[in-house]
Amino acid sequence: MPDSLPLSRRTLLAGVPLAGVPERRIRAIAFDGFTIFDPRSVAKRAEELLPGRGSALTAAWRTRQFEYTWLRSLTGSYADFWQVTGDALTYAAQQERIPLTPEHHAELMRCFLTLAAWPDAPAALRRMKEHGLRLALLSNFTVKMMDAAVESAGLGGLFEPHLSTDRVGIFKPAPAAYRMALDAFGLDRSRIAFAAFGGWDAAGAKRFGFPTFWVNRMSLPVEELGAAPDAQGPGLDALERFLLPDPA
Repeated sequence: MPDSLPLSRRTLLAGVPLAGVPERRIRAIAFDGFTIFDPRSVAKRAEELLPGRGSALTAAWRTRQFEYTWLRSLTGSYADFWQVTGDALTYAAQQERIPLTPEHHAELMRCFLTLAAWPDAPAALRRMKEHGLRLALLSNFTVKMMDAAVESAGLGGLFEPHLSTDRVGIFKPAPAAYRMALDAFGLDRSRIAFAAFGGWDAAGAKRFGFPTFWVNRMSLPVEELGAAPDAQGPGLDALERFLLPDPA
């Protein structure tokens, strides 16, 4: 890492907590689902079902999936993430002019119920749990989707009750979605870290006031939204270092 970078920038990229971040006071972590569950299997299955066209479909699907959450939040027309995901898939297939059979539509939707964990996730989560940190998923996913993903990934017993945006009827990055963690953990926001997968989610959590770590698995630039995360790194091992500095 270039020494010419400002200290704040170097620490951000290295996953080292910035000065003033109360990492030693953190008592709980709220995770976006995709920091833990690997969505790449969805794209893989799409390409198996639609050789040569699956990648384009998946890209359009994911874009529309999140655009629909934001549009539904802005227009006060909430529908749960399972419906949003299905609607986005239907639209993406039409946009890409891909004839998607009902069977293929159902098969691709089922992929969201059988997600595997990222390779680093199980061990890191268990270590954080052993250090006494309380863990919960705070996600746009429905509770059914989160339950299925936890079971599929073999992560049972690690998390407190799921915090689905269904509870508040609005998707992240609305403040009401992040506020669920305050109510569930019964802690001040300074004691709850938020682990984001998307840069937009990191910005939303930081603006809400959480100590925020961006699990930047895709090595993307920080979003230009006026609220940078406190630190970032490529996986949950880096998050663990951010929260649990070496006692030596």
